[in-house]
Amino acid sequence: MSTQLRPTDVKRLNRQWRRRTEGRVALLVESVTQPFNLGSILRTCATLGVDRLWLTGNSADPDDPKVGKTALGTAAKVSHTRFPTTAEALEDVRSDGYKVVAVELASGALPLHAAPLEPDVCLAVGAEDHGCSPALLAGADAVAYIPQIGRVGSLNVAVATAIALAEARHREWASLGGEADAPVGG
Repeated sequence: MSTQLRPTDVKRLNRQWRRRTEGRVALLVESVTQPFNLGSILRTCATLGVDRLWLTGNSADPDDPKVGKTALGTAAKVSHTRFPTTAEALEDVRSDGYKVVAVELASGALPLHAAPLEPDVCLAVGAEDHGCSPALLAGADAVAYIPQIGRVGSLNVAVATAIALAEARHREWASLGGEADAPVGG
């Protein structure tokens, strides 16, 4: 029978995964205006070990108390930089050695499971209503979409970001072979 892990067991399990993770994953957030969405994104970034976050456009401010309500203090754990334009953010992303994969329902996009998400990837997500700007799509090395088979045609930007970041980490972990040590505790 499974039982919920104690906090010390959770920390031990997380350390095991950190030791197995070497690849760099980053995120570019363009014009995500809703503070609760940005807070969720920040929390996901901190959880999955995002190395760096670039904010551009009219994205919410990580220091906004509404962001903090969802981020639960994780904004301080993710290095983030704001740029006035997407072009400047993309230039900085590339100067840091990342390839950019925009996550968007767009022509020519690859399904996420087939996208080039190897380490040193910077995923990019766009505004809640309009998605990634034409400038971001044009500046990306690849564009990927999340296959959806239900009766709804899109995901919340924070949820889509979490799925894409988890897939990028999954690629690295799957390449290690074998399963992680089973959690101990209870």
